[in-house]
Amino acid sequence: MTENLTADLDALARDLDAAHVFHSWSAQGSPPQLVVASGRGTRVWDHSGREYLDFSSQLVNVNIGHQHPAVVSAIREQAELLTTIGPPTVNLARGEAAKRIVSHAPSGMSKVFFTNGGADANENAIRMARLHTGRDKVLSTYRSYHGNTGAAIVSTGDWRRIPNEFARGHVHFFGPFLYRSEFWATTPEEESARALQHLRRVIESEGPATIAAVLLETVPGTAGVLVPPPGYLAGVRELCDRHGILLILDEVMCGFGRTGRWFAFDGYDVRPDLISFAKGVNSGYVPVGGVVISDEIAADFDERIFPGGLTYSGHPLAMASIVGALDAMESEGIVDHARRVGAESIAPALTELAEKHAVIGEVRGEGVFWALDLVADPESRAPLPAAEVGRIKGALVERGLLPFVAENRIHVVPPCVVTAEEVEQATQIYDEVLGTVAV
Repeated sequence: MTENLTADLDALARDLDAAHVFHSWSAQGSPPQLVVASGRGTRVWDHSGREYLDFSSQLVNVNIGHQHPAVVSAIREQAELLTTIGPPTVNLARGEAAKRIVSHAPSGMSKVFFTNGGADANENAIRMARLHTGRDKVLSTYRSYHGNTGAAIVSTGDWRRIPNEFARGHVHFFGPFLYRSEFWATTPEEESARALQHLRRVIESEGPATIAAVLLETVPGTAGVLVPPPGYLAGVRELCDRHGILLILDEVMCGFGRTGRWFAFDGYDVRPDLISFAKGVNSGYVPVGGVVISDEIAADFDERIFPGGLTYSGHPLAMASIVGALDAMESEGIVDHARRVGAESIAPALTELAEKHAVIGEVRGEGVFWALDLVADPESRAPLPAAEVGRIKGALVERGLLPFVAENRIHVVPPCVVTAEEVEQATQIYDEVLGTVAV
């Protein structure tokens, strides 16, 4: 009886979804079939109890794992005290959340503007940069994703920009990616130098005095977990300083533990002027994002009105979830665990997979932020066709592993709390499925 009831709940969920839910980035005639009813740590279940190991962290945001008791408790306690309040008020949870965020930012960055997610974080960072500099243009890379709102989607470099190009003042350039180099480079150092030379020429050609900001994901995520080569981010900072251009670092996906550091840029010789964040700051338990602002930019608006705002900016439930998440990550050593499990378990496991399976052209990443670049031919590095990637994705799910798949890549992006044993379990599934690919 119970088994029939839970199966009925899965069927009901699918029926309701197909009938009434309009999904993002997809054709509506093929609705999703995977039902998720509950979760804990790195695992989720449907109503009938079928278990999946979540190596997608959903959209690379559940850094602390599903249903962490400290975060759930913080939300519950705040809900019992005050569920909502408008932005033009003082609220203790909001101040506590901001204090914790800036404690991990560079010195001289002491204020936070809260948003509802990563896209509007980038939107408002761009707005601040334009207002501060009095300039219009924003430079960003072709291999990037910055969100699905007006300026954020046009800053994005991938295919999702093209049907949505309604904002002005955006210019794109190629960032470094040695495995598929645009610059005929053969070493990381060459790739870095040539990518910087390319950016220098784009800045000169566009007119430095017209450029408000360079917007970069510190480690581009959806584009392929593109760990920057030595000297690149420092070189971008130097170019920006030379021309009075602001540097916005998008840490929406790579921040708060994903790379094994609080902010990904902590591993590189660079200091941004503005930092956009979301996802891992509270693991998506309540929608939230924001911008960490340099004191110099924040001071622009001491007497001048900042022309931006959101009804749910600094929402108490979101603020409580940030406090609960960051306190737990701190006390439980979760960020350092992500660094350690990445170095000691994920990196060697994926390297061994690549040695075994010719379909893996390259393994790259750090912390719990990795990608397997799948190729049809190791010599030409031609990407594996979409149909075969789709088959691989389906086979992984069928075996109880939820992957994050983008273009020809499998992104290995479990929660920061993943254990070595869970990495081993996932690796066995990857191994079994990739063994079915003929290259």
